[in-house]
Amino acid sequence: MKNFSRLCCALLCAASVLSACAGQSNPFDNQEEVRLPIMGWSSWNTFLCDISEDLICGQADAMVETGLKDAGYSYINIDDGYTDGRGEDGFIRIDTTKFPNGMKVVADYIHSKGLKAGIYADGGNNNCGTRDVRPYGLEVGLWRYEEQDTKMYFDDWNYDFIKIDFCGGLWRKLDVQEQYTKIADAIHKCDKQDIRFNVCRWAFPGVWVREVADSWRTTNDIELDWASIKRITLENVYLSAYVGGGHYNDLDMLEIGRELPEDEERTHMAVWCIMSSPIIIGCDFRTIPERSIELLKNQDLLAMDQDRLGISGAPVAFADSVLVLAKDMETFHGPKRAVVVTNLSGEEASIDVPLADLGFRGKVAVYDCFQHADRQDICLSDHITVKVAAHGSEAFYLTGKRIDKTSYQAEEAFLNAYSELEEHADRTPHVYFSTSADLGMYACGLGGREDNWMEWQKVESSKGGRYVVTVRYACADESGMKMSVNGAEAASFDNLNTGAELEWAETSAVVELNAGYNTIRLENADAAMPAIDRITVKEYR
Repeated sequence: MKNFSRLCCALLCAASVLSACAGQSNPFDNQEEVRLPIMGWSSWNTFLCDISEDLICGQADAMVETGLKDAGYSYINIDDGYTDGRGEDGFIRIDTTKFPNGMKVVADYIHSKGLKAGIYADGGNNNCGTRDVRPYGLEVGLWRYEEQDTKMYFDDWNYDFIKIDFCGGLWRKLDVQEQYTKIADAIHKCDKQDIRFNVCRWAFPGVWVREVADSWRTTNDIELDWASIKRITLENVYLSAYVGGGHYNDLDMLEIGRELPEDEERTHMAVWCIMSSPIIIGCDFRTIPERSIELLKNQDLLAMDQDRLGISGAPVAFADSVLVLAKDMETFHGPKRAVVVTNLSGEEASIDVPLADLGFRGKVAVYDCFQHADRQDICLSDHITVKVAAHGSEAFYLTGKRIDKTSYQAEEAFLNAYSELEEHADRTPHVYFSTSADLGMYACGLGGREDNWMEWQKVESSKGGRYVVTVRYACADESGMKMSVNGAEAASFDNLNTGAELEWAETSAVVELNAGYNTIRLENADAAMPAIDRITVKEYR
């Protein structure tokens, strides 16, 4: 650990000297402070609707007693199951058998422990618990009561967070964007400040959600098995572009502490942290194993999740079911990066990853987030070699001299019209898996209208100047697209045809990049674009 710290210090000092000599700050470090993903506990995974005042208060006690509060967890979130319909006066009734003292008393108790209180509602008329036609959740949703109910939750009851489902919204056939926006507007009218709002539509609803909520669910509910963790991991690989500015993909509540094997729990925690998901524990603190508590307290992993940049890890390698995610830490394009290597297969596997693909050149310091120790043994000359257990993950911090990124995958691009809602299926682009694509994924269904474009918003150039941008594409019929750089048209690619849907070819253009970050967009408002696999960006020589 001492050697790692010494090397980190030397690298940081060297970076500072170089910056001072250049007479300017790092052109990449333009980040303002953002709100970080929340950390806490929720009742749903273990208890469903079988909750009570005593249970919730007991879990708040346990969060403190287990040391999880000291580790950074601060929210106690009450999910579905506390209501008893809506009264004739139009106000929600509380199930007084479960919560005899009302919901404000529970929030006050949670606050007395130095924690924050979360609550649950539906965007429509009925809560999700009414799927079995249980009357307590009928007509308790926010629909038609947006301002009245949000004032009750936040100003009267003093809750700090709300998760809003959409079971009743689907039942009423409400427009998802319109209704969630209406709810967000009602929340903003409350007197209480610093309210955190989670949209739970069980799929990425569209880019509009970033203007409405702090976080949003990207998948169906998590389940207590490996298949669910793997499914959620793969779906979120191509959603990293939507994380930023204090807004986060929510990979759902944790199943850690609920009898998953140790390697699967490690993957669960590491992937959620490098993707900057809200970290919401879903187990019963009264029965959680000690190893699970220690994993949840892992400060090296939590630092990935709670990093000041507030960004998600993106894929840098994916081979033989081994996925490698990486992201900058502390400073954009700075000397430190987080790396998680995940084995999605059922057998032990290993992977070699060039340091250049991870954004480094020369000597790199490697720190193991599970062993809490230096791991120079995995770093050999110009690459790292990592062995990973079946369903397991390894997590590292790499520190060294950075180089500009040269390859940008379609799955890490911002697809402006992207949505996973069924009602948008005929007008959204898609990301598909294919062994023919670089890193196994490509985007298609782009173009044909003005809003259906893709762009990479952080294309790196340390010094600016002329660069060759090469697009890897495929199309069975004649197609075309335009490229813009930082908002100005830079190139037009016409008469493209590779002869088959997944027959890949390349086309290039020379463009001018600014020093720092650049935005490169591909679009065609008039016709369908080709499928896109990636772009590469290299200095023009």
